[in-house]
Amino acid sequence: MREILCILFAFLLSLALTAAAIPLLRKVGAGQNILGYVKEHLGKAGTPTMGGLAFIAAASIAAVLFSDARDKPFFAALAVGIGYLLVGFLDDLLKKLRGKNLGLRAYQKILFQLAIAVIAGIFCCREGLTVLRIPYTRISFDIGWWMLPLSVFVFVATVNGVNLTDGLDGLAGSVSAFFFLSLGALMRLQGEGGILAFALGGALAGFLVFNTNRASLFMGDTGSLSLGGFAASLALFSGNALVIPIAGAAFVLSSISVILQVIYYKKTGKRIFLMAPIHHHFQEKGYSEAKISYGYAVFTAMLGLSLLIPFA
Repeated sequence: MREILCILFAFLLSLALTAAAIPLLRKVGAGQNILGYVKEHLGKAGTPTMGGLAFIAAASIAAVLFSDARDKPFFAALAVGIGYLLVGFLDDLLKKLRGKNLGLRAYQKILFQLAIAVIAGIFCCREGLTVLRIPYTRISFDIGWWMLPLSVFVFVATVNGVNLTDGLDGLAGSVSAFFFLSLGALMRLQGEGGILAFALGGALAGFLVFNTNRASLFMGDTGSLSLGGFAASLALFSGNALVIPIAGAAFVLSSISVILQVIYYKKTGKRIFLMAPIHHHFQEKGYSEAKISYGYAVFTAMLGLSLLIPFA
């Protein structure tokens, strides 16, 4: 019951905060700059961004109010998620100040991400959060200080995977919502709590009211980097790092499609996809943003539910 109340509270609070944020962000000129090569998105120029501030605030408040296990991993996950939010906010802020789609340099962004990832990895090792659970089984094993390099890889991969997935109205938000709800359910069944994951799922549902096609607010890097940070920290701290490629398959797909496109183009001068990440390929094929986001969301929901099979 507490989990359901948390989801509902996070949803309503996110709804209210997001509605209030739209005119405020529009007033301060926090509009999105659109990349010219994505011609379908040119009409979205000026849409308010940095919406991640609203739903992350709602999720954080809900999690603190409803959690009965405010232990070190809980507060560490909050800190990590907010740390990545600050990196994304700085990136979005610089884009606004410069008046173009250029915020932090790539090397600056990766350095900030690596710094937070290393701190989180050291926390895992020092607190004994070094267990890996095998999906679809009850098997787990301790990898000790090998968790440090694994943590760094998981954080960087997940954060950038979510960021790359944030390319269509409602896409990253809906996929992330189902990711967190399924991870929360899994953690609850494992006795790991999961309130923060449920809060994020509920808050994202509230945000999606304003973010589905046609969106009146974008999450920005403020939201996408933070979501990646929360996803990686919650999974790692609960021993569920190996769940991310399954429940977060959409994030993996975005990353792999970009990597393959770049490598193939450099070697042959040709492209595998019409545009990468692959959701833009589907868009170029004529699928609407709503259909693509719906397909991704259902795909994520089904994979997330499959992780609960061993507990049925």
